[in-house]
Amino acid sequence: MDLYSNLKEGERGAWVSIFSYLVLSTVKFIAGVAGTSEALKADALNNTTDVVASVAVLIGLRISQKPPDDNHRYGHLRAETIASLIASFIMAAVGIEVLTDAIGSIYSEDAQTPSAFTGYIALASGLIMYAVYLYNLRLAKKVGSSALRAAALDNRSDALVSFGAAAGIAGAIFGFPVIDTVTALIIALLILLAAASIFKEAVYTLTDGFDEEEGEALAHLAASVPGVIRLKDFKGRMHGNMIFIDLTVTVDPSLNVIESHRITEQIERRMQKVKPLSTVLVHIEPEYPNKP
Repeated sequence: MDLYSNLKEGERGAWVSIFSYLVLSTVKFIAGVAGTSEALKADALNNTTDVVASVAVLIGLRISQKPPDDNHRYGHLRAETIASLIASFIMAAVGIEVLTDAIGSIYSEDAQTPSAFTGYIALASGLIMYAVYLYNLRLAKKVGSSALRAAALDNRSDALVSFGAAAGIAGAIFGFPVIDTVTALIIALLILLAAASIFKEAVYTLTDGFDEEEGEALAHLAASVPGVIRLKDFKGRMHGNMIFIDLTVTVDPSLNVIESHRITEQIERRMQKVKPLSTVLVHIEPEYPNKP
């Protein structure tokens, strides 16, 4: 399966998230109003913001599939990384909202006891969203999608919010409303940590960060190709899920163009065998004695 087929397949995960959020947010809001559960209503409103994040991921995946044009010679693959960045901002906003609501509830004195069925709905919602998280995480690993992985982590955060809402509702029913607040505070911190992780990864990719150990392994692979005398330079960067590698090697100056070109082809084949989604640019220089 090629890169663009992977991106197309990744759209399924975004659609699963959007459909799940739309259904669950509607059910939870109606149940929250009927069962006088502020926690369930807040959870429902949280899911409505997640629809926006999932749409951002879907748009990013769609744009990433556009072929190169005059203004984007390397294609549009970084749109997916930008979608991850947007998803991290939305997750952070939700985390801050949950945190402020939890802190505000500490000083609230007119809390109502919710109906028991709202707790069951919150619990069922958490289980559904956790199943969506597992599905999207597996799909993200399969297609190598950073945006879909961000969506999966958002799914997990929402599952935790629903579990927290269920715990809070149970605590309120049994006369321990403080459980609701403590759980909400913990969930808010987990959401913010997940948002920070996605933000860090997206910024690292957008600023051409490249894993040092992976770079050393690929450089060693290039240097070990027969005919290569010395590896002078190696650069790697991520463009969406595609790896761009630029390297310079020296060869025997007596080789002709065809022989030198065969060496570059061997380097490219070895690199692409290890990293199928990669573009390798090899620059050949003659190796002269006593020349740096």
